[in-house]
Amino acid sequence: MTAFFRHPLSQAALWFAVIFALTAIFIAILRKWRGSAYEGQEDPNELLTKFRELHRRGGLSDDEYRTIKTKLARQIHAELNGNDSTS
Repeated sequence: MTAFFRHPLSQAALWFAVIFALTAIFIAILRKWRGSAYEGQEDPNELLTKFRELHRRGGLSDDEYRTIKTKLARQIHAELNGNDSTS
């Protein structure tokens, strides 16, 4: 059996399997981490409501509110069209 692991092709196959397993584990961890990062984000509609209230109370200038509203409106429009683009 040890002669099997001394063969260069067997060693290459073993290293390939190890690298493949580590890559799969890394991808699974990355997907889990990215998923939890997106869970904490608020809905653009809720954010717009909060910024509208902040603007009404004087916490934001008209220009600041208009800029925020424009960006959030793009996100809301993208969601309504089924597009995940948030830029």
